[in-house]
Amino acid sequence: MTLHLDLLRHGETELGGGLRGSLDDALTAKGWEQMRTAVMEQGPWDRLVSSPLQRCAQFADELGARLGVPVTLEKDLQELHFGAWEGQSAAKLMETDAEALGLFWADPYGFTPPQGEPVLQFSARVLGAVARLHQAYAGRRVLLISHGGVMRLLLAQARGLPREQLLNVEVGHGGLFSLKVEADGVLKEGF
Repeated sequence: MTLHLDLLRHGETELGGGLRGSLDDALTAKGWEQMRTAVMEQGPWDRLVSSPLQRCAQFADELGARLGVPVTLEKDLQELHFGAWEGQSAAKLMETDAEALGLFWADPYGFTPPQGEPVLQFSARVLGAVARLHQAYAGRRVLLISHGGVMRLLLAQARGLPREQLLNVEVGHGGLFSLKVEADGVLKEGF
């Protein structure tokens, strides 16, 4: 059976852009509005699954209460941990660590930010979580509220992109995408 998985990226956060990673920023008023607008007239969902970071989980709790849909927090769907780069913008890193940033952008699987989580490890944890979601909710429709990196990874897989193109996948704040997750783990975009 197929799992219908909608992916929602959190909205704008109080501490702004850059590599947020495991930093636990709150949403701005605009961020809340981005997410509310994205899900308007969407669904229905059988379950909401969220990263435990507040920029995702607080919206999941609000939406779940409004719709009467259960919410599950899944730590393996948190953003990539950027190590020493957490909280920094790409512009700032271009001033301080341009060569390393270039290596990461060229091949995120081949270069890990200092003290960061390797993308191969990140990929394994995210895909493992999606496999568990399929096992638990096959035949249902689930809204996954997560982060840009998680969504880029899943969309790149669904689109069959080479690993070097992972960071080329565009996922804006409040972006909503749909995937089908097949029993064999194959991801396909759309319903």
